[in-house]
Amino acid sequence: MTSYIATVHKEKDSDYGVQFYDFLGCITAGETIEQARIMATEALEGHVKMMIEDGDFIPDPSALETILTDPDHQDAIAYLVINIPSKLIKSSLELVSL
Repeated sequence: MTSYIATVHKEKDSDYGVQFYDFLGCITAGETIEQARIMATEALEGHVKMMIEDGDFIPDPSALETILTDPDHQDAIAYLVINIPSKLIKSSLELVSL
């Protein structure tokens, strides 16, 4: 498994918004934290699969300390660790080496 950190944001009368520092544009939301976690897992897996199909580079996971230096992530109310199956990342590396 490869683990990526997602930041969770919440404003009054809104769902829990989730975004990934390592994957610009990979965002989702859920009515509860648990639903946000489930949606984040699905969103990240789908995003990584599309990147692999497009031949894009899959970044290594950033450290929380790095993520917290980005103003877009500093106001997070929670952090989620989302695991991606290693076989997805491995298939990306195999495509690069071909």
